[in-house]
Amino acid sequence: MIQLTDNAVDAVRQAIEGAGQPVEGLRIMVEAGGCAGFKYMMGLVSDVNPKDIVVEKDGVKVYVDEASLPHLYGTTVDFVSGLEGAGFTFENPTATASCSCGKSFS
Repeated sequence: MIQLTDNAVDAVRQAIEGAGQPVEGLRIMVEAGGCAGFKYMMGLVSDVNPKDIVVEKDGVKVYVDEASLPHLYGTTVDFVSGLEGAGFTFENPTATASCSCGKSFS
């Protein structure tokens, strides 16, 4: 369903370790908005919803709510560093278009 690259796992692990509070994992969800119609939202979570779908890789847990699942199915999440900065990227096979920011799609 969702794949995490090793770089993404490392970045999430570092964020969890630096959180300063107990964290269960990373939530990825899709909301209406952005310049292409939908936008990716991410954040560390302490409380999880028992209805969430959980993806785990190398001890890092990613939580996805049921409403976001159809928009994220088959997505690969990576973390890249480059001259223009660092951040998460999404390779989403269900997206028909995306904007240049890489965080919005349709």
